[in-house]
Amino acid sequence: MTVMPVEPLPFLPYARQAVDADDVAAVTAALTSDWLTTGPEVARFEAALTETLGAPSAVVCNSGTAALHIAYGALGVGRGDAVIVPAITFVATANAARFLGAQPVFADVDADTGLMTPATAEAALAEARSAGWTPRIVVPVHLAGQVADPPGFAALADRHGLQVVEDACHAIGTVYRDAEGGVHRVGDCAHSHMASFSFHPAKTIAMGEGGVVMTADREAADRMRRLRSHGLRGGITPPDPAGTERGSAAGYTLDEIGHNYRAPDILCALGRSQLAKLDRFVGERRRLEALYRQQLKDLAPAVRPVPLVAGGTPAWHLQVVLIDVDRIGVDRDTVMQRLSGAGVGSQIHYIPVPWQPPYRQALDRSAFPGATRYFRRTLSLPLYVGLSDGDVARVVDALGVACGL
Repeated sequence: MTVMPVEPLPFLPYARQAVDADDVAAVTAALTSDWLTTGPEVARFEAALTETLGAPSAVVCNSGTAALHIAYGALGVGRGDAVIVPAITFVATANAARFLGAQPVFADVDADTGLMTPATAEAALAEARSAGWTPRIVVPVHLAGQVADPPGFAALADRHGLQVVEDACHAIGTVYRDAEGGVHRVGDCAHSHMASFSFHPAKTIAMGEGGVVMTADREAADRMRRLRSHGLRGGITPPDPAGTERGSAAGYTLDEIGHNYRAPDILCALGRSQLAKLDRFVGERRRLEALYRQQLKDLAPAVRPVPLVAGGTPAWHLQVVLIDVDRIGVDRDTVMQRLSGAGVGSQIHYIPVPWQPPYRQALDRSAFPGATRYFRRTLSLPLYVGLSDGDVARVVDALGVACGL
């Protein structure tokens, strides 16, 4: 009798892009056009983003980090200024302030959602002023796709004369209600001056690398367009219709020192194709998150999903669970190793930024009790379009075994 070998189950990463034939066709069309960068696909993608997200101006650039950098820069952030950011975020939220010589001042977060709150931001504002810094902007991060109280931060900014820049890199497609019952899509800038997004492959829609700043401030949008292209006003003219000359750089002026943050037409074509599928992608992520939420009940109270924030309908970027490591008697790193051995990827979002060497303001981690507690328990599980219901069951089963439940 011949025993057939058992095929190993495929590895399930924590994130994966969903690229279809229409995406490939869009990129191919751009690749065979006259423009590979700084051409018509950039403007088309920006127009599609304004229509989808609701703010009148979109400035596309080559990463979510670049988006934050030009947003802060367009608002005049510089030396002596403070930028209020949450302790739980990707490092770019703080780094973009440092690029400009400003000081990121960290606010604690809610221990269960990982979100900065107006109250914790208020405490960070007081800390910034006591250190002699001038607070300029506050940057709520919509972690995992959940909103960080946009109306509350708008009110905080009004009280203190600040601008709000939403770090919405996790939240394209998220909607929320204000106190009057009005419905807003993150990116319409109803409660902020600007909102930045990332189109990294782990995000809901992908450019490969890319980002955008949404704003209702057309003057700031014009400045960000200069900042993304070296600080130049004017620039390369379109190709000669006869095809005899690719274009010229005559007629440009260097208004200020900027950056080469331009996004190629090839990537903008991919982004525009992906954006057309945003509602489908968001709907599938919401369905998978609800399925996780149902199946994770079997692991409660030792493991549970992050609590839902009132008033928001998240477009889930991450499937986050909180693990009671004291209850299970296993540390989170061991759980991750066991999951990997079972073919399940996971990730941590995030190590508190104040703990990173360039930002190590105080070795006493009790300075951020909410961030410390959130970090100790948080784990991101696989979530992406293409994950099956059976895959979700497999992940939850593996998580139970990894936690000894």
